[in-house]
Amino acid sequence: MGKIKYKAPGKCPVCGDELLVSRLTCNFCSTKLEGEFSTCKFCRLPAEQLKFIEVFIKCRGNIKDVEKELGISYPTVRNRLDAVIAALGYPVDTRVESDEITNKYRETLDALEKGEISATEAARRLKKD
Repeated sequence: MGKIKYKAPGKCPVCGDELLVSRLTCNFCSTKLEGEFSTCKFCRLPAEQLKFIEVFIKCRGNIKDVEKELGISYPTVRNRLDAVIAALGYPVDTRVESDEITNKYRETLDALEKGEISATEAARRLKKD
């Protein structure tokens, strides 16, 4: 059988609502099923969010590693993660983000106070947030 060339869209290009799959075909034996099948939640995400999820999983959820891999800042990683969570239909708790940012500020200031980093490095870290 032939190689699959295209990813099926998960949302209607006209109205944006969920598309239903009406026919499934086995690539090996050519068995065909007809009916109304829903797609998975992940299938309905745009390519950009799927790529982000792939990197996030590859990095085992380590935000620092995601930052490095994608070349984006901590707040951008958090914003993209929140967008994916919301797109999957789950509520986004923004208090967690503010607590984590507060902790990051605290860690930076502690490192500066202990002489582990310079004032320039502390300023750079704080500006990233």
